Amino acid sequence: MKILSVDTSAVCASVAVTEGEKIISLCSTNAGLTHSRTLLPMIDSALKNSETKLSDIDLFACSAGPGSFTGIRIGIAAVKGLADGTGKKCLAVSTLEALAYNLLGQDVIACSVMDARCNQVYCAIFDVSENEVKRLSEDEAIKIDELKEKLSGFKKKIVFVGDGAEICEKALGYCAAPALTRFQNGASVGICAFRNFSEEKLLSAAELMPVYLRLPQAERELRAKKLNNK
Repeated sequence: MKILSVDTSAVCASVAVTEGEKIISLCSTNAGLTHSRTLLPMIDSALKNSETKLSDIDLFACSAGPGSFTGIRIGIAAVKGLADGTGKKCLAVSTLEALAYNLLGQDVIACSVMDARCNQVYCAIFDVSENEVKRLSEDEAIKIDELKEKLSGFKKKIVFVGDGAEICEKALGYCAAPALTRFQNGASVGICAFRNFSEEKLLSAAELMPVYLRLPQAERELRAKKLNNK
């Protein structure tokens, strides 16, 4: 099964073509450029570099959240267009779960963390044991101080992965993954999609939607303003 996978949930954007768990092509950028500018050229490059036609892709996988509201919408929109144009199905992948797949081959507790600002992180915890990833907690937005308590009972080495790793390392003391394996990776999205594949999870282009753990900042501010005016 050939999967074209996309992650635009943070500053780093990544696209991969995978077949099973084999990485055929991988393109990533962490230059801070807007995803609307870089994503389609990266998709084109990933396909050309692997000599893969769009019609050869069996499934489109996308990191559906949590993460940057704008970034996620850009990735979702691109995948929707590709899936609709080819008549193929999509699979939505948790950004946090895909990050844990960056640590495959290690024996650690992967704490996937993304900077959610306001002293919060988007977080989920996974047990990575050799070639397996087991979810231990659901995706959530949590204060960094509260995360310390959630991690206190684990005996295995804890590794932070994601763009919130350095923040959490400084605040809580556990180590951050090396830069090479710390950030979003389209190949991890593809492998996660392959591992979690089932007919029940397949989505049409119209059904693929972002997954947000909290309201966008503009909407939060509007609600707060309305409450203050009462």
